[in-house]
Amino acid sequence: MWKGRECFLEQHNTLEQAAQNAHLQQGSSVALGFFDGVHIGHQAVIGGAVDYARKHGLTPAVFSFRLPLGHTMKGGRLLDETSKYEYIRQLGVEHYIEPDFQSMRDVSPEEFVQKILAGDCGAKAVFCGESYTFGSKAAGDITLLKQLCQPLGIQVVIVPDTLYEGQVVSSTRIRTALAKGDIPLVNAMLGRPYSIRFPVLHGQGLGHTLGFPTTNQIYPAGFAQPLYGIYVTKVQIDGVWYPGATGFGTRPTVNPDGQNPTCETFIPGFQGSLYGDELELAFYQYLSPSRKFDSLEELRACIQNAAEQAVAYFQPK
Repeated sequence: MWKGRECFLEQHNTLEQAAQNAHLQQGSSVALGFFDGVHIGHQAVIGGAVDYARKHGLTPAVFSFRLPLGHTMKGGRLLDETSKYEYIRQLGVEHYIEPDFQSMRDVSPEEFVQKILAGDCGAKAVFCGESYTFGSKAAGDITLLKQLCQPLGIQVVIVPDTLYEGQVVSSTRIRTALAKGDIPLVNAMLGRPYSIRFPVLHGQGLGHTLGFPTTNQIYPAGFAQPLYGIYVTKVQIDGVWYPGATGFGTRPTVNPDGQNPTCETFIPGFQGSLYGDELELAFYQYLSPSRKFDSLEELRACIQNAAEQAVAYFQPK
């Protein structure tokens, strides 16, 4: 079964206390990495560890680390924590170990392998990507990982980089594509539609004025953002997916000072209040850039056109 948050090391006062709680008596097969985005390259690493565990009677596990919200060491976040855990769980992982980065930054490569992987995790095999580093100041690479694991009887499997259209799939490449509005490329590298899951906040009520009630979601600090513009999206409400037309940006027609970018979605055919709900919004296609309209009537026509395109996008071809 999925062990959930009770296994997260940062909930304990010390790394040692946490590790004792997370000890895997029967041995484990561990995927190593930060796994921001849980893209198709990450899925290959995690999937390898899960498959090995099933074949050898081990517990499939992930060892990662948590960065403070807004920390930029790895670039803008592609996933909220809840979604990241869920995607990893869906891959078959049963034990997720995620200490706070600060508790790991001074751990030497030798201590990481001997004490944490071999001792605390009971690792019999570890899986990682070609560029994986570990230990204080990223002093350890895959060559050192093999050297340290070999005398401990831990098999090291280096999973080759995953390519898409001839280039390596990476979180950096996904962020770049997202910033350009290339949603098909983003979704192909993620292996699923790019989505956000943020609370619906009260806006200015402009949607009601236009006759198009909308949801407003704000990207928290530290998250990678898409290109400003209008998108075909889907919104999940009470387990049901609805087509949506989403505008992300500063809404220049009604917000000329260019502040407070919002993610505002019109959901054709839906009635009801969603304020306070944490909705999942999935992106499928970039339609057009944001621009300032001369009148609210022009803005209304743009919203209507985007909504029609969103509905048509999801109709059976």
